[in-house]
Amino acid sequence: MTTRYLILQDGTVYEGEAFGAPATTFGELVFNTAMTGYQEIITNPIYYNQIIMFTTPTIGAAGINHYADEAIVPAVKGVVVREIAEISTNRIRALSLNDYLKRHNIPGISQIDTRALTRHLRETGVQKASIVDQPDDHAFDQLRAMVLTNQQIAQISTPKAYANPGRGANVVVLDFGLKSGILRMLSDFDANVTVLPFSATFDEVANLDPDGLVISSGPGDPAQVPETALDLIREFETRVPLFGIGLGHELFAIANGAKVSELTSAHHGMNHPIREQITKDIMFATQGQAYYVDAKSIKDTPLFVTHIDITDNQIQGLRHRDYPAFSVQFFPDAAPGPLEETQAFAEFMEMVMARRGGGTI
Repeated sequence: MTTRYLILQDGTVYEGEAFGAPATTFGELVFNTAMTGYQEIITNPIYYNQIIMFTTPTIGAAGINHYADEAIVPAVKGVVVREIAEISTNRIRALSLNDYLKRHNIPGISQIDTRALTRHLRETGVQKASIVDQPDDHAFDQLRAMVLTNQQIAQISTPKAYANPGRGANVVVLDFGLKSGILRMLSDFDANVTVLPFSATFDEVANLDPDGLVISSGPGDPAQVPETALDLIREFETRVPLFGIGLGHELFAIANGAKVSELTSAHHGMNHPIREQITKDIMFATQGQAYYVDAKSIKDTPLFVTHIDITDNQIQGLRHRDYPAFSVQFFPDAAPGPLEETQAFAEFMEMVMARRGGGTI
């Protein structure tokens, strides 16, 4: 195996073995604690331009199958693991993770002490990183000179509207970095979905006569989203059922007067315990969260908290007091699982069908 290096902006160097494409890459390094679902994570648009480090010791044993893709092409810039599996017995495997990354010109590095690297990132926060052939001064100069884009949404959102047809309720999805799991869930309810760019205007949405509006998940800082998108949320939450997911949750909060801040240590993983505030039921959910809604800022808004992460008491769900509009910070599409979090889609579609005249889902 070829020796390669993972270097961090603070000067830290990790030596490992190359897999995937023999390319040099730069990006923001984040760690993910999920034990399964690496393909869904690699193809999730929220990780656009990031290097993903998996804490699970062995990655790749399930191979790659295109039923699990969350986007047509992977969003990540690189993959870091402790060990890469060479053999897969998965019956629906189309190719190996190694071959998949080569196909998309994405480098990987294995034999990294991911436990030590995770502890380092918990202490220092997210850092710029690079996978290189030599950890010399030139490589570090290039890394430190790299400017991370704040235009992730504009680069990842669909440039044109497209349909995901169904025979049921008419649902519009605003694409801020849409993952396919959201469309799969809406298809399970036979929704007739139209996906619009994040920059869609009021008229472009209204002309579709939506029965409901979904604000998708996506990458980046919610503060970088144009005010026009917030205006659109404020207008349509008064007209039709509205459902925000991930970044959409953060935008829903901001549009209604709440404040959003950056986490010191991002949440990326599965099986986060979430408490539903009214029933006190506990469910487990997948998170990909770098920002959080400030609980103190909710007090003077028309919102109330519906879900809490019981590990750190961060807000995981909000609902409007006056309109059929709500949001969740976690991923409710079970891609990857757990399945219990999909209840949010059922609640949304119940609101949508009630608006249509009392139909059932």
